[in-house]
Amino acid sequence: MDQKVPLEPPPAYENGAQSTPPVANTPAQTQAPPRQRAPLPLNLPALNMIRGRRVILASASPRRRQLLTQIGLTDLEIIPSTAPEDLPKSLPPFEYVLQTAAQKARNVYAATIDSPKGEPALVIAADTVVSTHSGQILEKPRSEKDHIATLKMLRDQNSGWHKVYTAVVCMAPLESLADPGYAMETHVEETAVKFDQSVTDELILSYVRTREGADKAGGYGIQGVGSVLVEKIDGTFDNVVGLPLRATLQLIEKVITEPAVPDEVDEAM
Repeated sequence: MDQKVPLEPPPAYENGAQSTPPVANTPAQTQAPPRQRAPLPLNLPALNMIRGRRVILASASPRRRQLLTQIGLTDLEIIPSTAPEDLPKSLPPFEYVLQTAAQKARNVYAATIDSPKGEPALVIAADTVVSTHSGQILEKPRSEKDHIATLKMLRDQNSGWHKVYTAVVCMAPLESLADPGYAMETHVEETAVKFDQSVTDELILSYVRTREGADKAGGYGIQGVGSVLVEKIDGTFDNVVGLPLRATLQLIEKVITEPAVPDEVDEAM
């Protein structure tokens, strides 16, 4: 079973801030609990076809990597995109995440296709944004003050409701020489999240100072301590974490076992 690597602390705010005081170490347990046996990998044709081959995750997110290990993709190559994420925030959130994720996938695919390691069998890219009810795209907090203001806004506006969008893009090379030489499948998932409006300013400040949400769009992590801010969700939980796993598996199956023929080929036939 693969060992889980502890996540590094979130990065500091761009404007700089004092670090959180260290937490005292707890006494070591006298006897380690028994390790849970890992489940067998999913036995699916698409996953079997890429097992042992070059599969790239175009993201440095440890959360996305951990989610993909749940479907058996444990030997991922991590190559974050170097493409600038400079699309206008005036775009609708649905379009913004889709275009950004597609840009990431193309960037990494182009950078790795002529690698000495050989072309990738699959490239997976994703982008997640948090949006207010009015469609305003929220970025990662720039400072502690901005972090606090963002969480208060999410609590107070629209009865605590906001939306999380994640776009997933999967790319795989075509066996034919048809232009553009690859198949691409895309999906955008939407989940509505409701903050508990009884959350106090004191709790928000206390959460901000854990620094858990400092590196996350919207300023909170639902899979961690940030769950204390959330009353309920409408949609998939893993989408809020950063990767809708069911939809991602469906994209992998499509792009590996049923690759779409490019439009240029359709017109020529």
